[in-house]
Amino acid sequence: MKTTSTIVMPDGSEMKIFEGQYQKLTDVGTIGWRDLTIKHAPGIRDFYEAVTGWTVEETPMGSYSDYTMLDASGEAVAGVCHALESNTDLPSQWLIYVVVADLEKSMATAKAQGGEIVDGPRGLAGGKFAVVKDPAGAVLAIWQQ
Repeated sequence: MKTTSTIVMPDGSEMKIFEGQYQKLTDVGTIGWRDLTIKHAPGIRDFYEAVTGWTVEETPMGSYSDYTMLDASGEAVAGVCHALESNTDLPSQWLIYVVVADLEKSMATAKAQGGEIVDGPRGLAGGKFAVVKDPAGAVLAIWQQ
């Protein structure tokens, strides 16, 4: 798999972004990424590797590594992440990241429409995101690149 860029994390460590990871960053309304943040990430990573046929690429996150999941062609399709540090409050479920034009405006609109902000805003891959809960209780991330 080909590294396309490197992001410096707040602790000074580097996070590599791979070809295919965080797709269609400028296409508002598209799903730009998907991941699962959970305790016991290595065991769950192994579960998805066995069930789906994905392979694993470690993604350094400073003091630990998360996992980029690759399809049969080597394209990054998802992440399995540790519920550590800034991710401890993220819900333990698959989370999609929908690209928005203006994160602050989308957050305000979500609240005005009866939703709530679960986490964020905070940085991700050169942009910023927030996790939003809709009035029915479902969550998703909204992400401005």
